[in-house]
Amino acid sequence: MAEKSRDQPPMSAMTEVLADLQRTSHWQEGVYKQLHAHPELSFQETKTAALAASKLKELGYEVVETIGRTGVVGILRNGEGQTVLARADMDALPVKENTGLPYASTLTAADNDGETVNVAHACGHDAHVACLLGAAELLAEGRDSWAGTFIALFQPAEEVAGGATAMVADGLRERIPKPDVAFAQHVLAYPAGTIGTQVGPVLSAGDSIRITLHGKGSHGSMPHNSVDPVVLAALVVLRLQTIVSRETKPGEFAVLTVGSSVAGSKSNIIADRAVLLVNLRTYDMAVRQRMIDSIERMVKAECEASGSPHPPEFDYYDQYPLTENDSEVTERITSAFRSHFGSQTVFDLGRVTASEDFSHIPDALGTPYTYWGVGCIDAEKYAKALKSGRVQQEIPVNHSEFFAPVIEPTLSIGTQALVVATLTYLAK
Repeated sequence: MAEKSRDQPPMSAMTEVLADLQRTSHWQEGVYKQLHAHPELSFQETKTAALAASKLKELGYEVVETIGRTGVVGILRNGEGQTVLARADMDALPVKENTGLPYASTLTAADNDGETVNVAHACGHDAHVACLLGAAELLAEGRDSWAGTFIALFQPAEEVAGGATAMVADGLRERIPKPDVAFAQHVLAYPAGTIGTQVGPVLSAGDSIRITLHGKGSHGSMPHNSVDPVVLAALVVLRLQTIVSRETKPGEFAVLTVGSSVAGSKSNIIADRAVLLVNLRTYDMAVRQRMIDSIERMVKAECEASGSPHPPEFDYYDQYPLTENDSEVTERITSAFRSHFGSQTVFDLGRVTASEDFSHIPDALGTPYTYWGVGCIDAEKYAKALKSGRVQQEIPVNHSEFFAPVIEPTLSIGTQALVVATLTYLAK
């Protein structure tokens, strides 16, 4: 009994704090639809941030604005106790929405290169914001049931792996109380009404690399006067495939994708360079480093073999850390979820090959954390697709133009999850 009471918030505290869930859900739906219809690109989340800051101030939070450019943090101090941080990301994607929803985004915006792009919340960050605001309200109104400090952090620019580090660089550590534990969640293409947890590595580390290969241009009819970067690029692409198939131990996870190969503009012109865009995903930092070393070794060797006039150039960008859940925190939160929602609701998420920058924040603060998934696909639709063996064909996933979380029970479960996790540490 002692272990159970340590891992699970007292039922009276939970009941009291969640008593106003239905009223909170009413305005949450409106906020969600507003955010979904008005998405903002990374580091452009000014309206989203203003909405979050306004709601937090209304609830009595101390608010820190424009941290990490467009980030917002709300702090609710409620006597002596531990400090819990919960994070929601805010940015949208350069995707044209094709969901057919009445509140679908039709907006465009200028990206960092000045190009006009379509913008949509194709990853569910609008749901994250709505859930955290809902949890912030429930905890503010139920403060008689808990003691300590709750921090609601709204992070920009997760999609470009820049928002978390920007907040840290902008003095986050000095501007908030040190959290004892940190949480984050993400809506995922699983049945709505379910929650997935995972001990240890849960999201892979991610690295993008722009590789510039230098050749020597010439007329297409005179290849003997050239160093053809198209041929060089083809050799490099093929060689890189052996890093996973021949240099990575069977059973070790590694993904290497060449997502773009660009060279030349006309059939009778041999260009002077080619550019490859490469993406890596790993769960082991030693494997990651070995892959990076292999890429540079192979590319340099192919360039030398082809007689390139200049060495290749490597530009690393959009680098995501490994998200590795603390075992003790995760087991404690999973136990609390099972107690509150029922064991049938909580499933083993396993390792997800997507990547996140959230862990930069708790790592910089020296705080243990856990990151869980919230199902957001209509449960009946998912069950039918699963029964027919067509989940991959029929269920849109994050970043798809068709990705459309069902509003309920997604927002309700996501909000409750944040409250349950918080009260696991702060309930009286």
